[in-house]
Amino acid sequence: MKKAILGIKVGMTQIFEEDGTLIPVTVLQAGPCVVTQVRTMENDGYSAVQVGFVDMKDRIVNRDAKGKKEVIHQHGATKAQQGHFKKAGVSSKRYLREFKFENAEEYALGAEIKADIFAVGDHIDATAISKGKGFQGAIKRFGQHRGPMAHGSKFHRHQGSNGGSSDPSRVFKGKGMPGHMGAVKVTVQNLEVVRVDADKNLLLVKGSVPGPKKGLVTIKETVKVEA
Repeated sequence: MKKAILGIKVGMTQIFEEDGTLIPVTVLQAGPCVVTQVRTMENDGYSAVQVGFVDMKDRIVNRDAKGKKEVIHQHGATKAQQGHFKKAGVSSKRYLREFKFENAEEYALGAEIKADIFAVGDHIDATAISKGKGFQGAIKRFGQHRGPMAHGSKFHRHQGSNGGSSDPSRVFKGKGMPGHMGAVKVTVQNLEVVRVDADKNLLLVKGSVPGPKKGLVTIKETVKVEA
């Protein structure tokens, strides 16, 4: 892998090409990310670059007159995390990810990775946590068919038969049934970058990207190389 970055999903819109073709695009706030650690074969047994994204406040612990702890910024960086970021010479970051770049050992601590590492025409893989849908039936969850909607029907949006009575006398593993839908890691592959705004660190990607607005998105160069 040569290129990767963390981003935030801004939302969807549409743009027009010079010939008037309309393209639906997803706007991603890609970076800037900073290098917080460089993994090496000598120290870690593998080569990788750890990057941080989105500034975060430090957790502050004060003591009152009675000596009891009073925690301020409870969701901020802990002391151990603060020491890790201080060693890299960067401010505390909310998100940390590792990328196994081919030239990982060439990166320096504190170096910035911006949206301009990608160019128009590049193809990427976007990974994010999909929107949670809660508990859903088999029709919405798996696209199964419904029954008759007439008054005499006892079967409207029920799942239907789960299997034979005497053979196999059980429900097969993996059978599509009602249950929790969404809120899982999803990767959409081979999306085309149609525009890059280096000044605002924006990537416009053709098509949809999983996850809600303001959700974290991992953007990597695609593993599907076109022949």
